[in-house]
Amino acid sequence: MKTLRNVILGAALGSLATFGIAQNVASERANHPRIAAAITSIDDAIAYMEAAPHDFGGHKAAAIASSKAAVRDLRQALAFRAKADRGK
Repeated sequence: MKTLRNVILGAALGSLATFGIAQNVASERANHPRIAAAITSIDDAIAYMEAAPHDFGGHKAAAIASSKAAVRDLRQALAFRAKADRGK
């Protein structure tokens, strides 16, 4: 019974931590509007390129991959900032 309680408590605390980081990431997006706008713009460009019937002179796949990497890195930067701010 004690083990089950510990598992449930651990899961609950993990969920709260994830929620807290998500809240902080939203706050970081507000604190860094240019980064948030860049993520939105790049996501839009990715969607546009993926739907385009042409391959942009053979650059489509590389452009999509690079854009996805940029969005990932920008999100990681905001998440790092959120985690760092949470530790203060």
